[in-house]
Amino acid sequence: MHAWPASEVPALPGKGRDLRIHDTVTGGPKTLTPGPVARLYVCGITPYDATHMGHAATYNAFDLVQRVWLDTKRQVHYVQNVTDVDDPLLERAVRDGVEWTGLAERETALFREDMTALRMIPPRDYIGAVEAIPRIIPLVERLRDAGAAYELEGDLYFSVESDPHFGEVSHLDAAAMRLLSAERGGDPERPGKKNPLDPMLWMAAREGEPSWDGGSLGQGRPGWHIECVAIALDHLGMGFDLQGGGSDLIFPHHEMGASHAHAATGEHPFAQAYAHAGMVALDGEKMSKSKGNLVFVSAVRRAGVDPAAIRLALHAHHYRADWEWTDATLQEAVARLARWRAAVSRPDGPDASAVVEQVRAALADDLDAPAALRAVDAWARLQETGGGTDEGAPGVVSRTVDALLGVAL
Repeated sequence: MHAWPASEVPALPGKGRDLRIHDTVTGGPKTLTPGPVARLYVCGITPYDATHMGHAATYNAFDLVQRVWLDTKRQVHYVQNVTDVDDPLLERAVRDGVEWTGLAERETALFREDMTALRMIPPRDYIGAVEAIPRIIPLVERLRDAGAAYELEGDLYFSVESDPHFGEVSHLDAAAMRLLSAERGGDPERPGKKNPLDPMLWMAAREGEPSWDGGSLGQGRPGWHIECVAIALDHLGMGFDLQGGGSDLIFPHHEMGASHAHAATGEHPFAQAYAHAGMVALDGEKMSKSKGNLVFVSAVRRAGVDPAAIRLALHAHHYRADWEWTDATLQEAVARLARWRAAVSRPDGPDASAVVEQVRAALADDLDAPAALRAVDAWARLQETGGGTDEGAPGVVSRTVDALLGVAL
């Protein structure tokens, strides 16, 4: 599967700062110090509907991570998956009377278009669940052979009790885990499971549903969590620098994925740190496909809104915060974009060296994009009052905003 095209990221003078990010596992800040190549895995979409602002906010956050790392003169090995076979996708295809493969291809293509328009840095490896099945099968067999999995009526389940580290990502108690498991694709009420929380590794073939030859596993298809683990291990290896996604993935997805990896490899941790983006609401409720309360990136673009304004609207909220999308949010971003473009269009302006360092410092401090916006706002206000004659300043500000915030002025 191919990703979307990359836009050029300008190089800035000097060198950026190491990223200090809120680690879900420890519950506090953690300074990440990757090697020459920083390794990042972010969970991708299940392509049964278009990209909404909640998706965009998550990928925006981890685009900032990449930009901070690139500014430290590191390379970034970014991996993202596409869950292009899963129950919600199959159910939507049946509802709409279309082939599930065509639905997945169409919505993945639209996602690429949205990411291109928003100037998100593409992953080096963009891997679909279907194409990862040859990697998934031996990993499931490995877990089974290690005694970390068991069969139930032809399906294969992972035993959460096989990982002594289970629970360290989410820090939830069993009751909360069971509730979220039921809400987010698990089957805690299924009789015969060793533990209600045990997740599916390999689902035996069901009539009318797609399946693949799993060798010793039999005909079937993979569970959700094992997909990301197989892809991450194959492309990044154990102990990669950062696992990212929305906060709704903390449990069960990231918790289960970590345990799969620990049990399969005998190593710990799966990722050095975990970071999670907050949820975006509309009319007081979290945007979700099940509720249908969605603002689609593609629809806002079709309405004539500059994608750069959409990114500024996302930047206006700290990535870990839960916030609500409103027309006012978008209009404020449109106005900000106009002010910034007017400011950098002048031949000279106030000295901009401080702006570079202020934006760097803000983003290195747990991706504080709102603080970065305030730094550029302050320079633009000085520019409006004719506060300087540095001929290079507008160009410096423009390149800084482009390189670190992904917004072309």
